[in-house]
Amino acid sequence: MDDSIEMRIAQRIRSLRTERQWPLEELASRSGVSRASLSRIENGEVSPTAAVLCKLCTAFGLTLSRLMVLVEEGFTPLLPRGSQVTWTDPDTGYQRRAVSPPALGLSGEVVESMLKPSTRIAYEQPPRAGLEHHLVMREGALTLTVGGVAHDLAPGDCLRYRLDGPSLFETPAHSGARYLLFMV
Repeated sequence: MDDSIEMRIAQRIRSLRTERQWPLEELASRSGVSRASLSRIENGEVSPTAAVLCKLCTAFGLTLSRLMVLVEEGFTPLLPRGSQVTWTDPDTGYQRRAVSPPALGLSGEVVESMLKPSTRIAYEQPPRAGLEHHLVMREGALTLTVGGVAHDLAPGDCLRYRLDGPSLFETPAHSGARYLLFMV
């Protein structure tokens, strides 16, 4: 069987759904993702986008990082850069690298994200209300809208916020963005 990150994500989504004894229709209703799309995702026929994964995580009450932890195996306190899992959104090219060693018993997480120029990613709601974020810009330019307020970020800036509603990540046409996101 294929052991790619995409296939492990597909298997974890299926197991989270079956653990809750939800038919595909129930997950579709809770997430807003069509039953047909869910079937294709669970069967490994397509890789879900970041937006779809966030909708599924919201339905399950998990952060995207927590889903990725569940996809990984075991806990090792040191995670060399070469062993950090990178996932790429097939629609936007958004890249997400899990920097923190995966651990089910620990709550803080760090991910590195990279967005291409002219990227727009909207999240309808957080996976868990009140999730604390610290976003540290490393390179490029990013406008992050949280709570209806747009924040223009440049290298070295840090935005700390609680995620209670929709959020929007946008890069300008002339620049992408690379940032670290600390979630508590």
